[in-house]
Amino acid sequence: MIRIGVLTSSRADYGIYLPLIQAMEKDQDFDLKLIVFGTHLSKLHGYTLAQIELDGFKAFRKIESLLLGDTPNAVASSYALTALKFSEFWEENYREYDVVFALGDRFEMAAAVAASIPYQVKIAHLYGGETTLGAIDNVYRHSISLSSDLHFVSTGAFKARLYQLLDDEHAKIFNVGSLSLENLETLPLLSIDEFQEKWRIDLYLDTILVTVHPETVAFKLNEQYCIEICLALEQLSANYQIVITMPNADTAGLIYRVAFEELSKMHNNVRVIENFGTQSYFTCMKYSKLMIGNTSSGIVEAASFQKYVLNLGDRQKGRLAGENVIHLPFDSEEIVKSALIYSNKQFEGKNLYYQPNPSQTILKVLKENYANFS
Repeated sequence: MIRIGVLTSSRADYGIYLPLIQAMEKDQDFDLKLIVFGTHLSKLHGYTLAQIELDGFKAFRKIESLLLGDTPNAVASSYALTALKFSEFWEENYREYDVVFALGDRFEMAAAVAASIPYQVKIAHLYGGETTLGAIDNVYRHSISLSSDLHFVSTGAFKARLYQLLDDEHAKIFNVGSLSLENLETLPLLSIDEFQEKWRIDLYLDTILVTVHPETVAFKLNEQYCIEICLALEQLSANYQIVITMPNADTAGLIYRVAFEELSKMHNNVRVIENFGTQSYFTCMKYSKLMIGNTSSGIVEAASFQKYVLNLGDRQKGRLAGENVIHLPFDSEEIVKSALIYSNKQFEGKNLYYQPNPSQTILKVLKENYANFS
């Protein structure tokens, strides 16, 4: 039996992991343990551990290390505290796993992995090789890749880039496509009526789905960016229902949280949701006319729903994007003008990130490579 650990620190990585951990639970060759930390344990961010438990999974260990502040000092302190807490965790548990999964590029994920290095924990990294020049996550993603033994990427271009980064022609890198797209095939979405009953949001109305995270490289510009997006959303709310999902725990994230809350109080047509969960988020995406923001879901998943995306600013700069992604600056006039155009169009192209059955491909790779970890 292959003993697997899964590091999950946020609603974002958990939603992507979901088809993989479901497949591992069903396969008797795997012994799965979830290691839960980060915003999952934060009531400010919706305490999404509850969603994990609702899905039928139990946390093997819960590790609290996230500070509530969003200043550079708070993020750096949270990184240090996470590394300290995980140094204790790995001291007690590093022998318990054959492979530990780490997904993405969050600072707390990078800290958990960094603490594992002296213990030579075998890390399997999901989705290295990507680039997001407008976010410091770019540094964290590469650091996780450099600390990992197995690599699962979402496109051939990212596989080639990761070989360059690792400078190792023998690195175990596998192009499996995006796990989050497997959710679209396996996860039953809600009907409009079911969604309305659950969230009191009527998707029969013309709706724009908005997810904006801070730019963590040029973080001093976030105040101005927030003003521009709020001006745009205020204008668009005259003709559309605006559904906003709250940003991650990043530097300057509270600027957006406060502004979006105020916007929702001023306009009945603006709704703010802390955490939809994967099923409801994809349901809202399916029935919306358009997506606006700077989140990876707009880059990776929206094309599968034939949606256009207004991708704002530089947070996702450098990431491979399809023709459905319209790149714009944080400029209220350009956002409104483009929203009026693309909300009435349907994207007809393919999704660059799609491959069939990525979870089964990953399980096959694990079984074939497990002997190398003995």
